[in-house]
Amino acid sequence: MLATTMHHIVLALGGLTLSAGLFAAAKPTPRATPDAVGLSAERLQNATAVLRQAVVDHKIAGAVALVARHGKIAYLEPVGWQDVTSRAPMGERTLFRIYSQTKAITAVAVMMLRDEGKFQLADPVAKWLPEFNHVMVLTTDGGSRQPSREITVEDLLLHTSGLSHRNDAPYRQRQVRVRSQGLPRFVTNITQAPLMEDPGTRFRYSEGTTVLGRLVEIWSGTPFDTFVTERILKPLGMDDTSFWVEGEAQARLATVYRLAPTGGLTPFEIEEDVPFTRRPALIEGAVGLVSTAPDFLRFCQMLLNKGELDGVRLLSAKTVEVMTKNGLASPVLQQRGGATGWGLANVDVVVTPSPRGYLTSAGEYGWDGSAGTFFSIDPERQLIVMLFAQNIPASPEGLRQRFKVAIDQSVRQ
Repeated sequence: MLATTMHHIVLALGGLTLSAGLFAAAKPTPRATPDAVGLSAERLQNATAVLRQAVVDHKIAGAVALVARHGKIAYLEPVGWQDVTSRAPMGERTLFRIYSQTKAITAVAVMMLRDEGKFQLADPVAKWLPEFNHVMVLTTDGGSRQPSREITVEDLLLHTSGLSHRNDAPYRQRQVRVRSQGLPRFVTNITQAPLMEDPGTRFRYSEGTTVLGRLVEIWSGTPFDTFVTERILKPLGMDDTSFWVEGEAQARLATVYRLAPTGGLTPFEIEEDVPFTRRPALIEGAVGLVSTAPDFLRFCQMLLNKGELDGVRLLSAKTVEVMTKNGLASPVLQQRGGATGWGLANVDVVVTPSPRGYLTSAGEYGWDGSAGTFFSIDPERQLIVMLFAQNIPASPEGLRQRFKVAIDQSVRQ
């Protein structure tokens, strides 16, 4: 699926136009009544009831729920509290730490540069990051050996690189992720830790997406956060999305709560060294962004529109089609149970629908964040569903599933 040279030139010129800021001011996402887009207003209230009961039961402090169909917002419901102590209510512009939903935006940054011919998916990561020439695989006896093949860019996107998660013991012991150290040092740290298995042999959710952020810097010649802001967030009109929150906007940042063992909610920071109110040294493609529900909807709508929103095109339609299909090889897919795959967009992709999850249609895709946010995109029904909260665990007592079921039951046609 290599693009022609002329196609690369056209896309590269388009990228220069966007990065220069020569795009029209974003239009607000249009709104419609539920009936106008084939949804039942009455049944949508069942979803609201699920969330309100969770607030009453002290399972969550609050949430912002959003449903869009055919490019229009049909349901946008703030429920409960942004901060319990101050009694600040949830609002449409409440800011949420979206944690791993950041990965999807990083994947778009990567694939934009792929469309411009900066790399190929099969390229070894070591081509740009020589530290990866020296990675070793952990053996069962605690030793190490050479990997069976090199890690590719595609491996990083599909989480089949053999790299591990920041909270896993080998990474904590070696202090792989230190927020006071920048991306180059992070790459050095992660390559000094062993791979957990050979590349391409297993899906292991990992810090590979933060490595991709460093690759974006190398391919583009631009700091990762600058690239994301200038080439994705500004063109899409995502004015409330950033890697840190400054000034008056900090008053809109929701408090994260944790379910206490004895019941009730207590304020909680997942990682105390993540300064969401100032620029961190380590800008992470895996977990770093803060956003609002309406802002993130614009990103989702761009994907559903196959790379374009309000006349601004970030990706080719074919690229988005590839990104939002399962990319895992059959043996790796079967390790995940076979029903849900993983796409280059850093999203779960439904291969075989199951009533047990909150992604329920074949081809539906989406992902979540560890502090209670999630999104799903259903191309067949032209439906986007989002639930933004700030709580640990992320889905207390199956809240996401119950909310998503109520939304699915509201779809009339």
